[in-house]
Amino acid sequence: MPAYLDRLSRFVCKTNLEGLEPATVTAAKSVVLDTIGAMLAGSRLPENEKLAQLAAKNGGQGPSILLGHTGSATAVFAALSNATAGVALEMDEGNRLGGGHAAIHVIPAALAVAEERGSSGKEFLESVIVGYEVTSRIGTGTKVKKTVHSHGTWGTIGSAVATAKLMGFDESHTTVAINIAASMSPANTWTPCIEGATIRNLYPGRSGFQGIMAAQLALCGFTGLEDGPSDIYNNILGESFDSEAVVRDLGVPGAYRIQQNYFKLHACCLYNHPVLDGVQTLLARERFAAEDVERIKVEAPALATIMTDPEPENMLAAKFSLPYAVATAVVHNSTDITAFYPGRLQDPETLSLARRVDIVADPDMDLRRYDYPAAKVAVSLKDGRTLTEDVIAHHGDAQNPASREELVGKFNFLVQDVLGDMGAARVVETVGYLDALGDIRELTRLLKGS
Repeated sequence: MPAYLDRLSRFVCKTNLEGLEPATVTAAKSVVLDTIGAMLAGSRLPENEKLAQLAAKNGGQGPSILLGHTGSATAVFAALSNATAGVALEMDEGNRLGGGHAAIHVIPAALAVAEERGSSGKEFLESVIVGYEVTSRIGTGTKVKKTVHSHGTWGTIGSAVATAKLMGFDESHTTVAINIAASMSPANTWTPCIEGATIRNLYPGRSGFQGIMAAQLALCGFTGLEDGPSDIYNNILGESFDSEAVVRDLGVPGAYRIQQNYFKLHACCLYNHPVLDGVQTLLARERFAAEDVERIKVEAPALATIMTDPEPENMLAAKFSLPYAVATAVVHNSTDITAFYPGRLQDPETLSLARRVDIVADPDMDLRRYDYPAAKVAVSLKDGRTLTEDVIAHHGDAQNPASREELVGKFNFLVQDVLGDMGAARVVETVGYLDALGDIRELTRLLKGS
């Protein structure tokens, strides 16, 4: 068995909260709260309401709740529904070092399995931390093909790891679960994001469903490849796979990936965030309006040049349109979920400005780097001035962190229509002492819809 897989499985089995720094546990609680907020907010979209109904109807009797709804299902179907809802509004956190969104691929599965098993809050947190770590690290080791969208690729492994941890797998069975999960990884492109096809929102739902199944299949006696990740990421989803990078600094205090994440304060694709921070900085400094702008030039990583449609046709496509995001930020001074609602997409002033936004690739930009700008913004005004701003780490990133008050404020805003003020406050309080809960259902009972 490859040495890196042995190390990963040993890390998963031996990790416990008692051996972690308080900062790691605190970070995990913040990620859990943020992900719950994204899932609850997304649960209100019509297609996600119907998916939850489908999960309750076809998923069989089970104790795992469907967040924001009154029904429940088996763990695999609850993870499918909740994870899909959690990505729908583009408010789920991510990890630049791993090139993806670890939490939405780990937490829905961990929550559903923990409910099914009656696990403690401590056990749930441990599963989240190790699942997040492995997901991000597999992402670090992978040089993804340019056409492949990272949602749903290595997330299946993360869900499988969290499930294996909760089910008390030994190192050998954990490795089998990882290898089986790798061979079950969905293959997804960026095209649905650009077109706004909401099948894209199933990416984390599918990885949660299949990750839980991978662990269960290991118990059934199914076998995986000797090195599943190397097979899938060298040959299908990636251009190369560096197993040494996967385990570099594994388990080192302060280096846990859940402490090196980013939170989203703009309701759109990460590639927009450094750009929008630059635009907002310039707006605050110079207070210009849309009619003052001649053109806006944005330098961004090469991948962002596929996100250039100035007239997106639907909400999801708008979240993957740099020109639209920049324009709505200038015109409406808003980049929260309301900025991308369908009713805002035909605003004439926004569309006019979006057509004056140029996206240029900078080959040296890479969102895994923190030693070079992630975005450069240049606003050319009609009075002849050009305003410029470079951004390395957007606000909300661990290198430019949001405050606790900002994160709780984001959560309250997202869940107000689902839980109300008092319900939201109870969830915030309960997540704060999650590690002391005797049963995770003390939290999940607060997350049902009315």
